[in-house]
Amino acid sequence: MQLAWRDDRGGERLYRRRLQAPAPPLYPDLPDRTLHSHDQDPRSPPCAPKLRSSPTPCANPWRSCGGIFDWESAQERLAELNKRAEDPKLWGNPQAAQKLMRERQALERSINACLKLERDLDDALTLIELGEAENDAATVEEGEGALRKLAPEARRQEVEALLAGEADGNDTYLEVHAGAGGTESQDWAEMLVRMYLRWGEDHGYKVSLVEASAGEEAGLKSATLLVKGENAYGWLKTESGVHRLVRISPYDANARRHTSFASVWVYPVVDDNIEIEIKESDCRIDTYRSSGAGGQHINTTDSAVRITHIPTNIVVASQQERSQIKNRSIAWAMLKSRLYELELHKREEKANAEAAAKTDIGWGHQIRSYVLQPYQLVKDLRTGTQSTDPKGVLDGDIDDFIEAALAQRVEGGGPAQVEDID
Repeated sequence: MQLAWRDDRGGERLYRRRLQAPAPPLYPDLPDRTLHSHDQDPRSPPCAPKLRSSPTPCANPWRSCGGIFDWESAQERLAELNKRAEDPKLWGNPQAAQKLMRERQALERSINACLKLERDLDDALTLIELGEAENDAATVEEGEGALRKLAPEARRQEVEALLAGEADGNDTYLEVHAGAGGTESQDWAEMLVRMYLRWGEDHGYKVSLVEASAGEEAGLKSATLLVKGENAYGWLKTESGVHRLVRISPYDANARRHTSFASVWVYPVVDDNIEIEIKESDCRIDTYRSSGAGGQHINTTDSAVRITHIPTNIVVASQQERSQIKNRSIAWAMLKSRLYELELHKREEKANAEAAAKTDIGWGHQIRSYVLQPYQLVKDLRTGTQSTDPKGVLDGDIDDFIEAALAQRVEGGGPAQVEDID
């Protein structure tokens, strides 16, 4: 193999060496993926460029990504969007223009992230090659360290490429409802709301509280969050389900261990281009006084709005605005999103032959268990993913669980049956 490298002084140094063994996997921490095209090393991720030591190096190593990211199509689509963005007639339809600009920005970010990863990988491999050629262990170690740092970003880009669902790019609503158990479950619901707030903040999303119903003594009976940002629904959609908490109750004078349940329901925000027909005769509209810290018009007028869709028994509510008219508009938009999510859910259920319907908030239906005492463990019962740091998880570190669930949903596989923890 020949490697030419130009140093800062402009001189060219040529190194020749014979490979004694196959190159190690670039990303040993990444899960294996089934490749759908190209004879690529199965140990490397689908989107990784081939090593320099490959007997037949590819002139364009990142132009094909095993069916997950089509580089040529992405480039062509970006060129098309750039051309359409230059058309002055585009802004005659502001909604269509904003949609086009969002798609262009998202595509640019994906392409630039891919190029940056390629450059960083090339630099790390060059560093290793130079270190091995000069028998400089420190340089080799530095290059290997750079490779290890690239693994999490490569894994994130790989999972993000799986977000190709119809509504994955949309903003999302996230509802949390306490299960049976009174104060214990209501406190658990509030802990989950805090967990998703932290997760959203850590990932640069704008998270706002749309509605909250306070618990009798502590916690929340229910709450609705609005998460705004790129692929918000795509990232959070696998969090729908029942979450179980096991801990020594701070509300029990005898310090006994309690099990609490709360459900999470995630559904996308629907834009105005998607038409959802809702008959007002199918809905019951209730108004009530908002709960909150008080102030002008708060707790003094029936400004909060609750809408019940009778055919599906879907209930939405909004109390974030002082105006009943604004809360009514928000509630209608939420109902529209819920009905759209229900339709998406039916399609997925039919396509995958899965029973993904909303279940009871209780034992036997949980998707994840969080055990705080007598030991500490968080376990996802769909994928088998575990964490021994429940504090970190409850502080919003749930990426491993989300990524595993997304990969399982898109690619299939995963444990057929995962045992719960006591």
